Amino acid sequence: MRGVFGVGVGLMIATTLTASEAPKAVAAHFDVHPIALPGAPDDGVMLDYLAVDRARHRVWVPAGGTGNAIVIDTKSQKVDRIEKFPTAEVERRGKKRLVGLSSATIGDGFVYVGNRADLSVCAVDAATLERGGCVTLPSSPDGVAFVARKKEVWVTMPRVQSIQILDVATPTAPKLAGTIKLDGDPEGYAVDDAHGLFYTNLEDKDKTLRIDVSTHQVTATWTPSCGEDGPRGLALEPAGQFLMVACTQHVAVLAAGSFTGNVVNQGSLSTANAPGSPVFAARPPARTGEDCAKGIAVFQTTFFEGENSTGYPAEESTPEPLGPRNCVH
Repeated sequence: MRGVFGVGVGLMIATTLTASEAPKAVAAHFDVHPIALPGAPDDGVMLDYLAVDRARHRVWVPAGGTGNAIVIDTKSQKVDRIEKFPTAEVERRGKKRLVGLSSATIGDGFVYVGNRADLSVCAVDAATLERGGCVTLPSSPDGVAFVARKKEVWVTMPRVQSIQILDVATPTAPKLAGTIKLDGDPEGYAVDDAHGLFYTNLEDKDKTLRIDVSTHQVTATWTPSCGEDGPRGLALEPAGQFLMVACTQHVAVLAAGSFTGNVVNQGSLSTANAPGSPVFAARPPARTGEDCAKGIAVFQTTFFEGENSTGYPAEESTPEPLGPRNCVH
């Protein structure tokens, strides 16, 4: 991921609490608790990709130059660390800093962590936290993503404009299994295992790609219009119909199941969740009468007004179906 990632000596964990008095737009609110990252220096640690192990109620934090993988139990807030991963000093924009673990993905009983210091991806037992084998990549890893149906881990490598595929059929021993060459710098990812699809952005080309995980062919390309900064993160809604692309100033909503490269809608983002700043939220596709007959899914968006610095929605505006140009055929 390009630029400054996260900087801090702690992590903010949000726990869900049911709230009958919460606004109708949401079913719960969150209590936020800071958790210190062990081994972090006073001037902070650079963070990039985190991973959530929902089955074990854990958050994995690859803690960069500390040489640690931090594992947080979301119920008890107990913090474990897996130590002594390689680190290296690099110079970026005239400033020296330590790099190390920067990404993680939850696999089948194992977690795979990417390390920029030694260009490796290593397996760690998700239950016992014992370290398994590692594999060395041809270039620095950015995002790592487990593709369950193929028993593979896909690793984005922007410096060589490629995706490296790792075979993890033997979970403790990842091995190189192929490369997909791209026409730009891959940034971010989302996996649709149900349909056998992988999504990534080309940050330098302002493009979003859909790739078939079996054929390794690009089957759709979108232009999310993120501008010079390019597209960043990706999130797929559960049914696999819509893909959210995070730009620095807006969110683009793409028709993931379309073969026409449709951009469904765009919503502006505030630069910070200050009091009164808008928060973008997406609703599932609404099907009504005539639209249903035509097989058109109308995507609705809602803007909230944040009541405090957390951006917690205080009031919902009335959503309206978007025009024909925002329909998915």
